Amino acid sequence: MILPVIIHQCYRLILAITMSLREFQELVETVRYRDFSRRFFRRKAPEYIQKMHDGFNVICDVINTVNIEKETQYQYLQKIIEMVDTGILSYRFDSGEVLWMNQALKNLLEIPTLKNLNALKLRNEQLFNNLQLLEKERSMIIPVTRESGQSKVLASAVTFVIKETSYRLIAFQNVNEALDEAESQAWQRLLNVMTHEIMNSVAPISSLAATLQNLLEKAKNNSENVFEDIELGIETIKRRSEGLLSFAETYRNLNKITELNISKIQISSMFEHVSKLMLPSLNVKNIELDVILKDPLISIEADSSLIEQTLINVILNAIEAVKESEEPCITLSAGLGTNNRPVIKIMDNGVGIPDDVMDKIFVPFFSTRKNGNGIGLSLCKQIMLLHRGNIIAQSTVNEGSCFSLVF
Repeated sequence: MILPVIIHQCYRLILAITMSLREFQELVETVRYRDFSRRFFRRKAPEYIQKMHDGFNVICDVINTVNIEKETQYQYLQKIIEMVDTGILSYRFDSGEVLWMNQALKNLLEIPTLKNLNALKLRNEQLFNNLQLLEKERSMIIPVTRESGQSKVLASAVTFVIKETSYRLIAFQNVNEALDEAESQAWQRLLNVMTHEIMNSVAPISSLAATLQNLLEKAKNNSENVFEDIELGIETIKRRSEGLLSFAETYRNLNKITELNISKIQISSMFEHVSKLMLPSLNVKNIELDVILKDPLISIEADSSLIEQTLINVILNAIEAVKESEEPCITLSAGLGTNNRPVIKIMDNGVGIPDDVMDKIFVPFFSTRKNGNGIGLSLCKQIMLLHRGNIIAQSTVNEGSCFSLVF
């Protein structure tokens, strides 16, 4: 009696396992073909199969909901990318297969839809070669030749890896208008300063020339000894002319710095060199120099001679600023700023810089000092821009100033 029962139970167990495997295989097929809209019905199925179907339906519903949310997010992101003015290009780094390019990019570069980045080489080889250079540069300004004319585009690239496959995303921005506006403003300021300086030199020369002409007329009519006055006038014209030539030479120096000799520099070593150079001048004027370096090992990739020249220029300005302070002090410090970017600071407790001239201190030839030529801070700005950094000024009148070199 027991044997038939055991056989029957084994048969039911085998049947249940077989049905369960068949149902599970149905779920696998659903996942394989991504048909999550499929339903597993209860009907006349055994109770254990009904519970399994309920579980399968829950799995399909959850996956289907996730897919709908992902599709919604994808469509939303796609609409945003199509609406922005920035050109977007995404492609596989190994094969060049283009995954995404928006309408703004097509309009900006005047190209049709690309299936592979290599197709761009046939349409615009110069642009294609410049994009290859982005492997070494995270961003750069690229000249683009289009049917409508030349333009400049700022291309910024980032590489990321998904499932061991590298992808590249590049954003393109037309910077022609911004560059033209900035250049126009810079030229306007420069011309204002140059006009002022040239007029200051030319007006006295013109007046003196008229005086000398009158003296020569008098010399023709009488025997008065006016030659000493004429000699003095000529000497003055010569001196003012040399001053005007010096002014023009200073302007030309702004364009001389074009290439950098980059090397790894220990900031502590650079501070030591600058301190030794400046200490004699500081001691004569009883100015204290404090050097603060929290991390002695901090270093930068830069042109040492140009950065030292920048420090010297700023320190010379600081010396002028603290000359009337009761306890004149200049502080030289270095540390890490935002995003771990090295920052060198030159601080003083001098007279400070008024708000109305703060935005002009880096303009070529602008100076608040009687004998200043207004070139020092302009060169400092150019040097830092060549290093892809910046120089930032902060100041409070009668309290002091701080110039930060951000690399």
